[in-house]
Amino acid sequence: MSFRTLDNVDVAGKRVLLRADLNVPVRDGKISDLTRIERLTPTIRELVGKGGKVIVCSHFDRPRGKRVPEMSLAPIATALGEVLGQRVRFAEDCVGVMAEQSSERLARGDVLVLENTRFHPEEEKNEPGFSAALAKLADLYVNDAFSAAHRAHASTEGVAHLLPAYAGRLMQAELEALEAALGTPVRPVAAVVGGAKVSTKLDLLGNLTAKVNALVIGGAMANTFLSAQGHPVGLSLQEAEMHATALDILARAKAAGCEVLLPTDAVVAGELKPGVATQTVAIGAVPADGMILDVGPATVDALIRHLASWHTLVWNGPLGAFETPPFDAATTAFAKAVADATGKGALRSVAGGGDTVSALRHAGVSDRMSYVSTAGGAFLEWLEGKTLPGVAALG
Repeated sequence: MSFRTLDNVDVAGKRVLLRADLNVPVRDGKISDLTRIERLTPTIRELVGKGGKVIVCSHFDRPRGKRVPEMSLAPIATALGEVLGQRVRFAEDCVGVMAEQSSERLARGDVLVLENTRFHPEEEKNEPGFSAALAKLADLYVNDAFSAAHRAHASTEGVAHLLPAYAGRLMQAELEALEAALGTPVRPVAAVVGGAKVSTKLDLLGNLTAKVNALVIGGAMANTFLSAQGHPVGLSLQEAEMHATALDILARAKAAGCEVLLPTDAVVAGELKPGVATQTVAIGAVPADGMILDVGPATVDALIRHLASWHTLVWNGPLGAFETPPFDAATTAFAKAVADATGKGALRSVAGGGDTVSALRHAGVSDRMSYVSTAGGAFLEWLEGKTLPGVAALG
């Protein structure tokens, strides 16, 4: 993996087009989570500190090529200024005369946020003329939006071919963490994959079986594997049409020397709701009217024992329906054990995906992992072994 970083780049007096991900969650007109803004600030502060003129561009939500007032980046620009502790200017468009004049007025150390790039349909089409219009605003380009790097859009890929292009510090951290997790990991390396459906993670499972020493399968997708092996799963969510595929994945893993770890016991209930009556049963003893909603304590204990022999762990997907207590027990217990092993220096832990990040926060350990990626689709596609256009353009 090769990409250009900000090391030894002279930005003094230069206009820097910084592709950020300001697609933050907003509820009732207020930003509910500042994580993406906070993670962007080190790159901005470095560029400002070196005398650069920073021009931030980003998408927000899905306006589908139209100007939607509720999807303006203006309030997010204000929030960025509050986090940075300095004035942040705002341009009411991201291309054209207004954007050009705003960029030309910048002094060293100034920060400007451009309006939502997706207000223009040419952005998502990666239209060359739109890329050129963005490039006209700056002297060099920095991409700090790994979470959007799987999209070949004008602001993530097109403009990178028109200006000297570099990875920002957040992009660099993401790529180095993933390289350490799967590219050149300290072995043995294990992966935990959860989620509802095997069908949505076929590429991921196929890629991981060839790269990791152990593969833990949890969540509802484990039900499909268990049922394919002939175990009764009662009323549990599963994909009967994927049984042959599940068995093929197991066979490929065995041929590659990858140990697959499936649940040996489960927590079952008649329905998914908080505080429902549950019972813990061995796999093979799931009642016909029961639903598997979490892996059992014996499974968790076994996974925690395995941690002692793993040096690298990649995690994408919870072990159970963690959003609904008491089915958060397994994910929380395992997350705390992973955090403890990480804290002792015995394990490098890299996690990502929306549900995974939420589960780690729920367990109170999101800041105790080696790295937690806030990139959803990009993180998943990287784990699948796919080339990310926004990263390839920085090589």
